[in-house]
Amino acid sequence: MDLETVVRARKSVRGFLPDTVPRAVMRRVFELARWSPSGTNVQPWRVCVASGAVRDAMRAELLSRVEAGVAARPDHRDKGRLGEPFKARRRACAKVLYDAMGIDWDDKAGRARASLRNFELFDAPHVAFFCMEDIFGGQSAADVGMYTQTLMLALTANGLASCAQGTMGHYPDLVRETFDLPETMTVLYGLSFGYEDTSVPANAARTTRASIDDVVTFAGGAIDYAGA
Repeated sequence: MDLETVVRARKSVRGFLPDTVPRAVMRRVFELARWSPSGTNVQPWRVCVASGAVRDAMRAELLSRVEAGVAARPDHRDKGRLGEPFKARRRACAKVLYDAMGIDWDDKAGRARASLRNFELFDAPHVAFFCMEDIFGGQSAADVGMYTQTLMLALTANGLASCAQGTMGHYPDLVRETFDLPETMTVLYGLSFGYEDTSVPANAARTTRASIDDVVTFAGGAIDYAGA
């Protein structure tokens, strides 16, 4: 697929088939991702991929903690409460998802079940955790984000699906323990991936994006950017 097709085809998938990704395909998409841009080429990303029995054990432990009410203790947090227009965008995203799943906005139990699906990994056979050393700050976190975008596009181009999940950063101690990482290695978020199960209602959800004029400012010259 050409770049524009891949970018527009990529979406967050919340229901996967149990089929595992062949090792050759797995290596191909991660090989592509390692060519992501990085400030001064420090390549701060450390990626840990759980499959098979390791994935199963992590999924079981995540569900156990959530169902037991164990508080999330992420290594990284947002700096404050969302204001507008960000709050409205997030609420609109949630409504699109709930509508696709047939969940009313006032159905708190239904919304809780939908939230729990995150920790079930949406049944994906693989989950990747994106980490970086605690010496790194925002610039390096942006590098990790660019790596993740490249990986998601590579997955899409190879007929695979994914869902980036901030919830996979809720229990970083579990990730460090599972992959024998040092305490200095922080966990940012995760990515469930595999083959899309097109029969899952949640996968029919489609979000929109803010207009280019809302997010991009062009300055200088006499070019009619709106008509370009």
